[in-house]
Amino acid sequence: MAPRLHIRAALLAASAACAMLSPAFAQELPMARPVQGPPDTGTSASSYGTEDPDSGRDPGDYRADAGDNTADATDRIAVRPELPEGTPADVAELAASGTPVTSLTDALRLAYWTSPTLLAQRATVRSFDYRIAQARANYGPRLTYSLATTFQSDRFDQRRGPPLNLSGWTTTASAVLNQPLFTFGRNAAQERNSQAQLEFQRQVLRSTEQQALLDAIATYIGVLRDRAAVQIAKDNLAALQRQLDDNKSRLAVREVTATDVQQIATRVSLGQAQVYNAQRDAASSEAAFLRMVGVPAGDLVPPNPLQLPVVQLEEAYAYAELHSPIVLAAQAREKVSRASVAAAKSDLLPRIDFQGSASYGSQSAYTDDLRQRDLRGQFIISGPIFESGLRKARVSEAMAANDADWRLLDASLRENRATLAAAWNDWQAQQAAIASYRSAEDSARKAYEGAVLQQRAGLITTLDVLDLARELLLARSNSNTAIANAYVAKARVLAAAGALEQAWLMPDAARYDAERHLRKVRHNGDVPLATPILRAFENAGAIGSTATRPVRDPTGDRTAAPVVIVPADRLVTPAPSPADPPK
Repeated sequence: MAPRLHIRAALLAASAACAMLSPAFAQELPMARPVQGPPDTGTSASSYGTEDPDSGRDPGDYRADAGDNTADATDRIAVRPELPEGTPADVAELAASGTPVTSLTDALRLAYWTSPTLLAQRATVRSFDYRIAQARANYGPRLTYSLATTFQSDRFDQRRGPPLNLSGWTTTASAVLNQPLFTFGRNAAQERNSQAQLEFQRQVLRSTEQQALLDAIATYIGVLRDRAAVQIAKDNLAALQRQLDDNKSRLAVREVTATDVQQIATRVSLGQAQVYNAQRDAASSEAAFLRMVGVPAGDLVPPNPLQLPVVQLEEAYAYAELHSPIVLAAQAREKVSRASVAAAKSDLLPRIDFQGSASYGSQSAYTDDLRQRDLRGQFIISGPIFESGLRKARVSEAMAANDADWRLLDASLRENRATLAAAWNDWQAQQAAIASYRSAEDSARKAYEGAVLQQRAGLITTLDVLDLARELLLARSNSNTAIANAYVAKARVLAAAGALEQAWLMPDAARYDAERHLRKVRHNGDVPLATPILRAFENAGAIGSTATRPVRDPTGDRTAAPVVIVPADRLVTPAPSPADPPK
């Protein structure tokens, strides 16, 4: 124990000596700093919050040595507004001006025509249009040429005499023509593959369009919801502030205690924090709206109710099977891999081609003095004989990949039905809860107003009034949230069913025509007469079909039942009273 006592005494002595140091010498001692983390700003370790309540900022939020971070226009990313051809003039003008929108219709039109993600997917679809032209070009001839200038120098040793040295320049020109006549389904499989890939990308485009419209609806409703939440929080704070002022006056005449006033002051402070949080959420919703729509939100008007193409959930299941981009994309993906199977099987068969060639060159390898011309035409039948099972392995690989895509079609149907059922049940439950929340809000308001009067009469405590104020705030907030959630849930039902589209929401508005570009480029590689004739022969001998395959999932015909919504007064069956006679 003795060594430990000596060490403790030494530490106490050192502490006392440090306390006796002069201020100037103490300032020269290095301050201990943490190895990791931001530099010390002088903020109290027990604070972690703002030292300036009026500004809402902590002294450590900014560093004085950061320098001048002000950036001029040349330091920012360049902006050159440009929308694709075909954008309606009024939409382009609204997007360029940045005028805040006030209606859901304008927000949807802006999202539909100006969303960068949506515009990118439309460009992707246009790029796949060219694959159709490429596939059709395989039916036509291919003509290639080559021009060459060659220098050749040779030395020939002889048994007698000096070596023979020959050298000189020659020029040659040649052209080769290849025309497929019958590929036993190779070209047809390539065209089917390109068409299926294009169909898949179009379904991805439909899904992207629906997501853009859903995001626009969700952010529009989110702004309305969060703006209302700010007003609800301010109303709650105003009521608490009135109660605080009233009780301070009553405290002066000894009608309430200081504890009562402190209880209300605590709730007022919490109410202020709730206003800040609500304003934060509203600002975030405004930013999300700007991201999804492209212009700020103005004085938004309540949107018109959304209309569904079905009445029952079972009808929605049937509608989604024919319209959901998730299901249709899975069908297109299966057709892509099925075309790959047909192409792999076609490689096992022969093919017939015509090849013609023409050349113009020199008879000698060292001089252009004497020239020669060659013309040649030949019909070529070619095909594999033995490749150690390579092509058969490719066929098996393609068939396994196609089987996987076929199974994923089953999975997409399950996923779509689950998503649709969840959205339907959410919409039904939220819609039914609105009336209950409104009733709760009305009852909570009457209870609070009556409690204020009772508290002034001394019949109930201050804490009782504060609890009722909190219940009123909760009821109003829940009612506001339920109204927004019900609208968004209904939009999700439309999206899951495949009906959340410009044609359904705004049938009279202009729509993007994906076929227009395809019609323009489809026949770019066609050769008159040759392409239609050879294409007809190829399709007649093509392997496989393009029909949509059935679902192989054993649960493919099973669907989940919807949530059962009963009137609120019949949600719970009253328990029998002991006085009731037995049945």
